[in-house]
Amino acid sequence: MSASEDYIFVCPACEESMEVNASMRDALVENGCVVCGSPVSEGAFTETEQSADQ
Repeated sequence: MSASEDYIFVCPACEESMEVNASMRDALVENGCVVCGSPVSEGAFTETEQSADQ
């Protein structure tokens, strides 16, 4: 299991993109985009796959 559950967020309205953690993801879904204020659905997030093998 990964220690950090990071997501890539892409706003459906302004198309701003940023990497967020799970708590930030929940806040965005609840409060909307921090850039433009548009509502955000769970579909705006993609899980990142960070390789543990380095």
